[in-house]
Amino acid sequence: MSIIINLLLFIIILTIIVAVHEFGHFLLAKLNGVYVYEYAIGMGPKLWGKKKKETEYTIRAIPIGGFCQLAGENLDDDDEKKIPKNRRLQNKKAWQRFLIMVFGPMNNFILAVIILFFLALIWGGNTMRPIITAVEDNSAAAKAGIHAGDLVLEINGQKVKTNDDISLYVAVANPEVENTFKVERNNGTYATIKVKPEKIGEGKEATYRYGISMQQEKTTGFLAAIVYTYRKTGSIFKQMFYTIGHLFTGGIKVTQLSGPVGIYSIVGQSRSGGVANILYLMAFLSINVGFINLLPIPAFDGGHILFIIIELLKGSPVDAELENKIHTVFLMLLMGLMLIITFNDILRLF
Repeated sequence: MSIIINLLLFIIILTIIVAVHEFGHFLLAKLNGVYVYEYAIGMGPKLWGKKKKETEYTIRAIPIGGFCQLAGENLDDDDEKKIPKNRRLQNKKAWQRFLIMVFGPMNNFILAVIILFFLALIWGGNTMRPIITAVEDNSAAAKAGIHAGDLVLEINGQKVKTNDDISLYVAVANPEVENTFKVERNNGTYATIKVKPEKIGEGKEATYRYGISMQQEKTTGFLAAIVYTYRKTGSIFKQMFYTIGHLFTGGIKVTQLSGPVGIYSIVGQSRSGGVANILYLMAFLSINVGFINLLPIPAFDGGHILFIIIELLKGSPVDAELENKIHTVFLMLLMGLMLIITFNDILRLF
């Protein structure tokens, strides 16, 4: 029963995130006069559909994902169905195409902000101050001289502004060497402490522990919810920037990324923490989806935006057929990458 509940939650979370994303494209396409063939929830064979004016609204058999099919994405379909040229995406002005592309990710960010604000308003937020509130006896941190109440200012030269920063910088640090913490004590003095985490286990089972915790003081009220939402949203964005940067520099390996199977596992863990944890996971994933889609890679929304920028720089549009072929090639490459990530997710389960 637990597996079924986790699977249903996984489907619901991803469906909402993708549906909200695609609705951003749909809404801006409609407002800018682009012909919309279909707005679909799910992928694969069509289970149900209803056509209203020019657009068919469908539910498809595979309950993960969805899409918004616009005129201009498949030139052969447009010609066959005799779609007026002024209703095709590629014939709209650059600023109109930019808005259509960017509003998918923007909708994801809006969804995340609404969820985070709701969470803080109902369950309370926290101050997010980077204070170490507890240090385990005989742990690596305790032996190095870190104390409960220390305010962390830097880790390995990186400025620390929130408790999320501590988790982020510790996660990407080299666990095999000493890492440098700069802290402010309760008495106003400063200390620079080198800590090498304790290694537990061997090989793939190895984990590293510092032995610190950061239980934050709860905040409540409308204004506190706004502050928490602002800080937490900014913190998640920072994590995304940092992760992508380290992925390109080799600090984070592709094998460490998670796909649908990995997300399913996280959903199960979040469910045990209650409704608030599930909603937070949805907000976190929504920002992730929006952020990744803005990367300037063909097949992503950011790839479409990249071609718009190239058009503005060169003073003429990129050939529509060529652009579509480039997007298709990169889509196939991304699907291959997703298969690799999913395979690694499965291996981690056993």
